Amino acid sequence: MEKENTDIENTGKENTDNESAGKEDAGRENSRKDITILAVESSCDETAAAVVRNGREVLSNIISSQIDLHTLYGGVVPEIASRKHTERINQVIGEALQKAGRTLGEMDAIAVTYGPGLVGALLVGVSAAKAISFAAGIPLVGVHHIEGHISANYIDNKELKPPFVCLVVSGGHSHLVRVKDYGEYEILGRTRDDAAGEAFDKVARAIGLGYPGGPKIDRVAKEGDPDAIPFPRAKVADSVYDFSFSGLKSAVLNYLNSCEMKGIAIRQADVAASFQKAVVDVLTEHSMQAVEECGAKKFAIAGGVASNTALRAALEKECAARGIAFYRPTPILCTDNAAMIGAAAYYEFCKGVRHGYDLNAIPNLKLGERA
Repeated sequence: MEKENTDIENTGKENTDNESAGKEDAGRENSRKDITILAVESSCDETAAAVVRNGREVLSNIISSQIDLHTLYGGVVPEIASRKHTERINQVIGEALQKAGRTLGEMDAIAVTYGPGLVGALLVGVSAAKAISFAAGIPLVGVHHIEGHISANYIDNKELKPPFVCLVVSGGHSHLVRVKDYGEYEILGRTRDDAAGEAFDKVARAIGLGYPGGPKIDRVAKEGDPDAIPFPRAKVADSVYDFSFSGLKSAVLNYLNSCEMKGIAIRQADVAASFQKAVVDVLTEHSMQAVEECGAKKFAIAGGVASNTALRAALEKECAARGIAFYRPTPILCTDNAAMIGAAAYYEFCKGVRHGYDLNAIPNLKLGERA
């Protein structure tokens, strides 16, 4: 069965003094008029829509999740995801407008994720956004999914402004990014193979936890010994900021096979805790090295894995030790959602970015690329 919708109103604390913070920061507007954007996200297995004002105030944020459905298959099935998006997209958009108390005629633009992601899933959102743009006569703004994750920090941390360093970790992406300005990014490092979230999912299946792996490993690891098993911490010789998690995943599988062959009992919690610590150690070490070498005073995290409690605690501790301001979105804004797309779209809109009806889904869109 499909999960009930998650409805998040006014994500982050209401702060009338900062209500137009994003607008002032952008510094590119031609007027003081509030900018209200309807945003759509359908890159993977969440059908989401939100209404966002001035890039930082969320009037509504509706998420229809497919997790229960894909759990039956141990992971996201692209064809099923696309079909469910088709069924839910109009309803979710309608709910977002209704909850915000707004009409299409009151929107200044419609924003949509056009990459990266599953091509069929992306096409559903892009097609819906283009149709609404045409019918309502409002501008269309395409948004990069990873830029959306980074921009989620602006919603919960209204005082945050570039420049800062951001770690983006999710099921499909692991990036260390220097955010130079709104919409301007420099990739410092990325994964060479499995993303962190992908490794979590694969290890969770291997130790019998199932899908989705991240939250389940996070929960079970609290009962285990993180130093019980000395799993490796991989380094990429020619790039100090790049990540590699396939070797760690293989080490876990080899450990499990070895225990089975020798008749040694496997303590699930110890495996989960030791694996998680290996991932957290690498992400934290690389992040702090990047912060120090860039001379950054602010550091943020984003993406699904950014809700991992061990990772958040480790990074917060290391930032505090260095006198670095640490920013993180609330867990609901770490997952795929449309509010983050609306936040990112606001700064694109203020720079004059508009897309035509030839906008297409780009499943392998690189950070910093534009359609």
